[in-house]
Formats: sequence, structure tokens, C-alpha cells
Amino acid sequence: MTSEENNKITVELKQNKEIENTKYLSPRMPNIKVFTGSSHPDLANKIVTRLGLDLSRATTKKFSNKETNVEIGESVRGEDVYIVQSGCGEINDNLMELLIMINACKIASASRVTAVIPCFPYSRQDKREKSRAPITAKLLANLISVAGADRVITIDLHAFQIQGFFNIPVDNLYAEPAITKWIKHNIPEWKSSVMVSPDAGGVKRMTSIADRLDIDFAIIHKERKRSNEEDLMVLVGDVRNRIAIMVDDLADTCDTIVKGAEKLRESGASKIYAIVTHGILAGNAIDKINNSCLEALVVTNTIPQEKNMKLCPKLQTMDISVMLAEAIRRIHYAESVSYLFTNVPY
Repeated sequence: MTSEENNKITVELKQNKEIENTKYLSPRMPNIKVFTGSSHPDLANKIVTRLGLDLSRATTKKFSNKETNVEIGESVRGEDVYIVQSGCGEINDNLMELLIMINACKIASASRVTAVIPCFPYSRQDKREKSRAPITAKLLANLISVAGADRVITIDLHAFQIQGFFNIPVDNLYAEPAITKWIKHNIPEWKSSVMVSPDAGGVKRMTSIADRLDIDFAIIHKERKRSNEEDLMVLVGDVRNRIAIMVDDLADTCDTIVKGAEKLRESGASKIYAIVTHGILAGNAIDKINNSCLEALVVTNTIPQEKNMKLCPKLQTMDISVMLAEAIRRIHYAESVSYLFTNVPY
């Protein structure tokens, strides 16, 4: 063998070694799997349809003693797994189901497990209101982390500090872009309307939307009275002969929304809308909305609303599956999520 042939073989070996090293320096982007729990399968189906995927197979059931059983129906080894489970319905059962699904995927060698929790449960228990009270949102953060979640995606946390309860990344998406878009498309006179916060806690959210739309805003302030006396509601701002749009992060019993609407009507508002991210609508909330002076109550579909919409003609929904699907896509490909804080993906 000539020296020229030896040199040629040496060069080829070096090139092959470089190619082999490059394979290890650039690890393969893992494939994506999206599972759903039993709390909101319709939302999960809309997300995977947007992503062009099929919903991954998993079965959930309960034993006779009410223990939750989960079976992951396909391989997740090396996969980028997303589990969609909203904090609604039988909240505690659904929460346990989520924790079991996270752990099942993690011990089945999933590359990464992300919990997609559009409506984060126990978010109102984020601090001690009195001595010996628990901080349950912190406990829930610990449970999700210990179960094996590597990341959490949620929408409009009731208290932003909950993100700090986690030792893993939390993507708290905002419904503001979707709300702004809905107002522009569904309220013809929106340019002369007034944004209203039904309580002091929602002022930051309300003013942010008002700034986006470049319109005026007002605040309903509650003056606490003595026991056995109703709180006095004071409106700060002018809504006379104008459309009033109340915004809040959640509506549970709807007392705050309905009483706020009554105050706005007394103050001369021509029409009153309420837009809420999470429509919990517990107890007799539907009856209160039907009998209220609201033109419409608009909620996102972080919680299923099909049954409520049949009972309440004033109830309307906004679809946020597009936002969640885009967040999943961007996280999967390691792209920035901050675009979604100010824009609705097409």
C-alpha cells in the first residue's frame, strides 16, 4: 500500500470520527406526545388538532374503593410529554389523576414531562389569611414537582407569586390578547367603552387591557362595614351613557360580578359586559347571571362550559386552545414563549 493510499484512509477515518462526534454533540429533538386526563378532553382534542397530532393513548379508571388507576397506552421513552388536565370538575380526583400520569410517564423514561393546567386549582390559597391557615397552592406546587413534572403551563394565575412556589419553570400565559381581540370583534362601540375592575385585586389586569385598547377605566371599591351589614360599593370613574366592560380572572359564585353590574347600571352604564378567564360558575351562579343586568358573560374554555351554555343564554366562550397549542409547540422547539403574552397566534 502506497503512502498516498495510507493518507487517504487516514483522512476518511478522521472524517468518519468527526461525523460520529457531531451526532453526540447535537442530540435528537425528542418526539412529542400529548395526553389528556378526564377533566377536559375536549380542550386537549382541540390542542392536538391545532398541532396536527393524534391524542396519545391513556386510560383512567377507578377501583371499587375509589382509588385512581392510570395506564399509559404507548411508549414514551425519550419523548417530550404534555399532559392536559384543568383544575375543574372533581378537582381532587382530577388532581390525583394528573400526579399519577406525570409519575407514570416519568418512570417510563419520558425525556421531559410538562403539566398543562389551564385553570390552576387552589390558586386562591396562596397566602395565610389568618394564623394556622395552610398555603395550599405551595403544597400543590410541591406535589407536582415531586411527581416528576419538569415544567408547568397555565393561564392567568390568580396570584402571580405562585410561580415562585415551584422549583421548575412555570409558563403563566395571559388571556389579555384573546380578551382584547374579542372586544374588538364583538362590541362595535368599544372605542367609547370603559374598562372596569369589580374589585381592587383585578386593577392591574384591567388597566393593562385598557392600555391595549387605549380607552378609559373605572374601579369598583368595596368599603367594608361592620358585621351583619352589607359592604358599600363605591364606583371610582365615569360610566354614564357608556358601555362598561368588567374583567376578572375567575367567576365562582358570581356575587362580585352581579353586584358590580348592578352598581354600574345604577351609575348610568348603557350596557354591561363581564369577561372572565376561568368560569367556575359554582352553586347557583347560572341563575344569578340569567337574572342579572349583564348583556353577556364571556369566559374562556379553560373549564368545560357546554352544559352551562345550554342553561344560560348570556354565557359565551372564547377558545384558548390555539394559545396553548402554540405554547406547546414553542416549548418543544425551544423557542420564546413571550410572544404569546401580547399576541394571539393565527
